[in-house]
Formats: sequence, C-alpha cells, structure tokens
Amino acid sequence: MKIGIINSKTLLRPNSGYRIDPDVHLSEGVQAREQLAHSPYGLSTVGENASKVFLGNIFSRVFVKDAEHGMPYLAASDTVLANIETGRYLSHKQVKTLKNLILKKDWILITCSGTLGNVTYTNKTFENHIATHDLIRVVPNDNKVNKGTLYAFLSGKYGYNQITQSQFGGVVKHINDVQTKAILVPVFPASFQQEVDDLIQESARLREEAADALQQAIQQVEDIIPYPSKKNVGCVSSRTILSSHNRRFEANYYISEGHDIEKYIYKNFKWKPLGQVCEDISRPDIFKRYYVQNGIVFLGGADIFLASPDSKKQLSKTKTTNITSLAIKENTILIPRSGTIGNVAWAHAGHAQKLASEHVIRLQPNDILRGGYIYAFLSSSIGKALIQKHIFGSVIQHIEPPHLKLIPIPIIEDSIIDNIHKLVLEYSKKVGKAIENERKAISMIEQEIESWTK
Repeated sequence: MKIGIINSKTLLRPNSGYRIDPDVHLSEGVQAREQLAHSPYGLSTVGENASKVFLGNIFSRVFVKDAEHGMPYLAASDTVLANIETGRYLSHKQVKTLKNLILKKDWILITCSGTLGNVTYTNKTFENHIATHDLIRVVPNDNKVNKGTLYAFLSGKYGYNQITQSQFGGVVKHINDVQTKAILVPVFPASFQQEVDDLIQESARLREEAADALQQAIQQVEDIIPYPSKKNVGCVSSRTILSSHNRRFEANYYISEGHDIEKYIYKNFKWKPLGQVCEDISRPDIFKRYYVQNGIVFLGGADIFLASPDSKKQLSKTKTTNITSLAIKENTILIPRSGTIGNVAWAHAGHAQKLASEHVIRLQPNDILRGGYIYAFLSSSIGKALIQKHIFGSVIQHIEPPHLKLIPIPIIEDSIIDNIHKLVLEYSKKVGKAIENERKAISMIEQEIESWTK
C-alpha cells in the first residue's frame, strides 16, 4: 500500500494535470521525475523529440478472409508478439479511410488501453500493417534524443513509470497522447546516444531477419503439404467413432480442417505420430505459487509468445519445489493447453532461465526428425488445424499431451527437413541476440540515470 501526504502544493506542481486522485501523486512516476531532475545534461520531453504523437479515431472493424481483400490487422496486444502475423485482415475499402493508422518503420508504439505501457519499436516487418486505435504512435524526429535512445528510455522503468503515472478510467485504464508528449526524457551525450541507438537498430535488423527466416520455414512446409478446404458438413458413422483413437463423439472432431488434413497426410506421406518424434510431451503438475519481488521470472501461457518474453511475476527460489519441471529449456517447443489454442512458441535464449506455467505443454524433439522442422510444421496453418482438431471443453477450451502425441508429422525429403531446421535455428539465434541488445541498451540508460545520485 502506498502512503504519503498530498497537499495543495503537490496538486499544483508541474505536470500534475491538476489531478486529485492519490495514485497519480503517490506513483513511481513521481519518483522517476524526481530522479530525472538530477540530470547533468538537461531534460526534454517526448513531444520535443517527435514530429508527431497521436492516437487514431475509434472505428468499427470489417474483417475479410485473406490478404487479397484486406490489409493485415494488429490489435494492441499483437504489436508486442514475436510473430505479428495474426491472420486477420481489415477490408481494403475500410483501410482507405484509415490511412493514418497504417504503421511505418522506425515508429514507437505504446499500448494505451487495458494493459498500459508496453513499448514496441517498429521495423520493416510492421510496414503494410494497420493497427488498432488503442495505440499511441510516436514518430521520432531525432531532435535532442535519437529514436533508438528514446525507445530504450521509454521501455525502461523511468519511461514506463511516467507512462503509467497519469492513467485514468475505472474498469479499463487508459492513457492519452497529451500525457505521453509531456514525459520527461534526459538529453544524454551524443556519444552515449549513438551507442544505445546502434544496439536498438541492430536489434530491429535482427528481428526483421528472424521474421523472414521463420516465414520461409513455415512457407516451405505449406508449399509441400497442400491445405484442404474446410468441410462444413458431413456424416459421422458409429464405425468411424469406434475406429478413432479415443472414440470422441463431437462432430467437430471428425468434420473439420484438421480431420481433412490428417486424412490427406495418411494417404500421401510417410508419417510418424508426434509422440514418436519427441523424447517427451508433458506439462508440470498444478502447484502452489509463492510470488516474491526478487525471484525467478514466471511466464504465463500468453507471455511465451512475447517478442521479449518477460513478466512482472516472480516465484520464490526456495518455496517453489518443482523448479526443474517448470524451467524452460532452449530448443523446446511450447504450446498453451488452454485459452487460445493453436499458437506454438520456440524456446530461445529469451526464454532461458525462466519458468513457465503448468498450463504450458513442453515438447522435447528427439533425433528422429529435427526440432526446427517439427516447430515449423506445428506453426503452419496445417499444424494449427491439426492441434485444434483435438480441442475439448466448452467455456474454456483445452488440449492435453496425449492429444498432441497423436498428430501425424509427415516425413519429407531429408534435405528439406534440414533446411527448415536451419532456418528455425537462425530465427532463434537472431531473436535471442536482439533481446540481448535491447536489454543492454535499457540497462545502460538505467545505470546512467541511477549514477546521478550516487
């Protein structure tokens, strides 16, 4: 609980917004501003270092089937993902009236509704994507602070605490562009800024190359294995049910894209069930959680897909008895067992030394087929349909390891498997390096700021 005294002088201080709600004046944003006041280099604002800071107008969404008829659409939560290709497309007709919301390279995006303060630096991958109005768009101008340094500052605690200080709203919290423009930013020395910017620009380039490598890998899978059209109607006999693996009665299990793809693979490829090409497919048991401030980072099912996998939740190192089973190993495949099912993550250096929820299924590939190929296959539209075939549950949908073990994995030419595997490893290596660069840049800024009062 935050405790303090608020008087009229506090309410009238600069950048208070004349707010009377105590959270504004007792927030960590106040402490951040007090620390920044010690800057030996002077201060600027986000508004001074941007040619434009803006929110889009609220609009209704008209989605279409594919890229031929629309532009890729990103929700606020999509912008912080490792893979921003969501498969949602906004109608070209609607896009014509929303051209200001089309993203461009070298912008800084800040989530401003619901989950506040997540910051993204856009690279070429974001171009030709249109994003929700629930984002503050900062177009840097390199006036006093260059774009890479501005991004790294806003991504660190001194930026984040200021971003969230002025939040408003009851059930759903918000921030706006006016508040964002007023955020204080130190004018670091040019040589320091250049070093930070170099790290961020290299990170952006690595993420572009990583995204390209992953898309190539997935595309190779989809080129080899055609995607049968969805079957919406059909007949399911008792014989079909009795001959199935687990005798399920839901119609969707037998009349679905996944079922059609499965039959196609059986007929046209040599294949092995996923359970035979993995050393282990499992998830940890449910356990009691002890959250602490300085423990081990604990990732939920959604966190594993972030561009920089992280969480404010940390588990006790001493009280968590199943750390070994929760720990994420590099080069494993991660699949959530509940919620949004069908997305797949490859564990890279950014996941290492962190724990993942018992709601995350771990797949450890063996030497029969290369892990990168298995990941690319499961990440494709084909693999996603096969995973979703096995979903069960009504309000909250689930999938369990025994279901995943049944998925057929086509055995294709060894040279193609090798190539796909190498592309995934390239993706993993470059994402890991990009995360390392970003963390180094943010750390440099925070250490510099903290040195002012030592």
